[in-house]
Amino acid sequence: MASLGGNMLPPALDTKTMTLGIGATAVVAVVCLAAFSSKSPKKEDESPSLLKSFLVFFWSCFVKPHPGDSKGTQQDALESFYKTQAGVYDATRSALLKGREDMMSLVAAQLRLKSKPKHPNKKRVWVDVGGGTGWNIEAMAEYVDVPNFFSSVYLVDFSPSLCEVSRKRFQRLGWNNVKVICQDARKFRLEDYESGAPSTPIPRSTQSYFSQKPAEYGGADLITMSYSLSMIPDYFSVIDSLTSLLAPHGVMGVIDFYVQSKVDFSLRNYTGGLVNRHVGFLQRVFWRAWFDCDRVSLEPGRRDYLEYRFGTVLNINSRNYALGRIPYYIWLGCHKKPFSEASLPHEIVEKVDAFVTESPYMYPENHTQALSRAVERAAPEIRSKAFDAAVLNLSSNLPLPSFFYQNHHYRIYYDDQLKKHAQFNDEYIYAFTWEDTRVDERILRLTSDDVVLAITSAGDNVLSYTLQSPARIHAVDLNPTQNHLLELKVASFHSLSYEDHWKIFGEGRHPDFRNLLMTNMSPHLSSRAFQYWLSNDHVFTSSRGLYDTGGSKHAIRIFRWISLAFGCRRAVQDLLNAKTLIEQREVWRNRIRPALLSRIVSKFVVSQESFLWTALGVPKNQLSMIEQDHANSELVKGPKPVAQNIRSHAIWHYMVDTLDPVVENTHIAGDNPYYLVTLEGKFSPKCHPDYLSPSAHSKLSRPGALDGLRIHTDEIEEVLARISPGTLTVAVVMDSMDWFDPGSTAASAQVTKLNRALKMGGRVMCRSSALKPWYIETFKDIGFRPKCAGERTGGKCIDRVNMYASCWVMTKVENLRPPTPGAEEVDVMPELEI
Repeated sequence: MASLGGNMLPPALDTKTMTLGIGATAVVAVVCLAAFSSKSPKKEDESPSLLKSFLVFFWSCFVKPHPGDSKGTQQDALESFYKTQAGVYDATRSALLKGREDMMSLVAAQLRLKSKPKHPNKKRVWVDVGGGTGWNIEAMAEYVDVPNFFSSVYLVDFSPSLCEVSRKRFQRLGWNNVKVICQDARKFRLEDYESGAPSTPIPRSTQSYFSQKPAEYGGADLITMSYSLSMIPDYFSVIDSLTSLLAPHGVMGVIDFYVQSKVDFSLRNYTGGLVNRHVGFLQRVFWRAWFDCDRVSLEPGRRDYLEYRFGTVLNINSRNYALGRIPYYIWLGCHKKPFSEASLPHEIVEKVDAFVTESPYMYPENHTQALSRAVERAAPEIRSKAFDAAVLNLSSNLPLPSFFYQNHHYRIYYDDQLKKHAQFNDEYIYAFTWEDTRVDERILRLTSDDVVLAITSAGDNVLSYTLQSPARIHAVDLNPTQNHLLELKVASFHSLSYEDHWKIFGEGRHPDFRNLLMTNMSPHLSSRAFQYWLSNDHVFTSSRGLYDTGGSKHAIRIFRWISLAFGCRRAVQDLLNAKTLIEQREVWRNRIRPALLSRIVSKFVVSQESFLWTALGVPKNQLSMIEQDHANSELVKGPKPVAQNIRSHAIWHYMVDTLDPVVENTHIAGDNPYYLVTLEGKFSPKCHPDYLSPSAHSKLSRPGALDGLRIHTDEIEEVLARISPGTLTVAVVMDSMDWFDPGSTAASAQVTKLNRALKMGGRVMCRSSALKPWYIETFKDIGFRPKCAGERTGGKCIDRVNMYASCWVMTKVENLRPPTPGAEEVDVMPELEI
């Protein structure tokens, strides 16, 4: 907590008396925590000094009045508060002021990214507003070489006592680039101390001082405020002054206490995410009353105004659990007008919109003329949802959604408060993708001219397509967390070594994941994805790991339970240790198959609709297709089984047709990563998805390798509707067509939009649980020629997953036309080998 400008009146004495007991209890906790967490070896003469420090802290904060002198100025009031405790400030704040190291690591990561590859020797200026004793600046040395990374560091604080402590600190450290300025933050101007800083000089005329135009941008590459904003009475003017202090591409970092209700912020789209932001009523009342005793104001307006005046890059809402769940936040921001290295501020929105919609980008001088022609043709322009949100915000003088201020524009803006996104309860279903990339590659044969739309799932296939270097890939998923997982993988390519990348996604575990997330990956993540993984860092640090999470974990755990119940755990390990297919088949047939494919397991576990949806992501319509195929097959002879038995029979035969060919024809430990990770909980250096190979990491970690990726959090139809007609060449929809009701208008509407978005000759690839799904006729009626690329009959294994009964490729052969009777028979492609 530090000190800054403005006037502040002393708190009422009765308020202090009322909360004295509460404060005393909290301080006792601080004393105990600090005493037991001290890193220094204990000596007999240290205990009294430590105890004395906290007694001084308690006296200064909760007992001693702080009226200041007769002048009644803010500086005098601050001195009255800090003078007696300046020497023990750092020793008594470690337990209270949580998250400062996190804020430093985040801003340092942003600065390191901006410093490379351009301008590695650039002159950098850091202004720490309300820096107090200089603890923050010394802590930054953990992340960058402060004396050499920054040309100048300015600590601005209004308390002479704290400034004196900071001067002694930097004299001891020998950091000559750090300057301590004891001044009201509202009056600090960088041009007064830094030669060459942007400024607007006072005109030499009779004009009033108030007629001069203030500088719009300053020269500070970094501005930080650590637990100081809550102590500034006149925070409006200070925040306003910082806008002209920050350089055009500068970064601002703030950490502070807060309390806020969701009513205040629930309709804002520029906060960068709302994870854990809401504070309950009782906590709001309690913490505001307690902190008010020490002149710390927790009203939400401070943070709200900060987010209004700047653009949000990253946002964290957390709690200090060591001291009763004190709410605090970390916020990283930049100028309200978005900047790009290659663009002017007003061009960013148009450029992003062009990349999302596959529309040609018009430079400003050509855009007006092109728009006029479009109006004359009465053809409305296709715009992305990001563009619509930007226009809405700009018309209200609000910051743009956080997406526009990211270092990468992969993740497209979406409204995370909509029910269609909230229905997933912040959980992904798939931790890895159940689609064989080897077969996809052979079917699609992507080139540098291809523009691909694909369902995200866990992102594995999207990254596999990226290795083939298409012009653009649009990854689409309605579940935000599936896209968070893809974002994390992309950030890993940008920022981590292959060894760390492998530990996180190959083994699914990394003991230092949180540190890597903060210091390396954070600049490459959208704010919402970053919040999600920070809140769920245990996924990678627990003993279970990534691949025992998500909805699919239920299927993996059920299999483990079955293998344990039937005494075949050792058999599973022997299966994975098998050197040849002959050994593998022997273990499967005699030791595992009798348990896993028993009728009991099928009837009471696998065939349950709740299990199929929760664990495997099989919706009821897809389940009905499996049942229908089984009922019409030769397996059902004579009288049809009663309705309640159809499902059990169908699922059992479907499992047999899936698993038997896989084990009989693919070597799981050596060449089937999909079943290896299911059984082992991790991949191996020998057997893994394409994106986890060293060569893939080398290719995708190159600058610009992932620039063509766009991640949409929406329905496929919504994305197709906002893509320019005739621009897609490939659409990979996995098994999503199985989800539609048979013969529904929703299915034909999506096929119609696929036809509209694809160029002539463009292809749609889909997999289905049915041998000949009903929607093949829908594709034929709306301008596509279907071809079967694989059919699972007669014990065949169409790919290494073999989870689907068929694979189809629909080629666009004509533009939209009405359905016609008597369409030609479906052509069949030669089946692909595994």
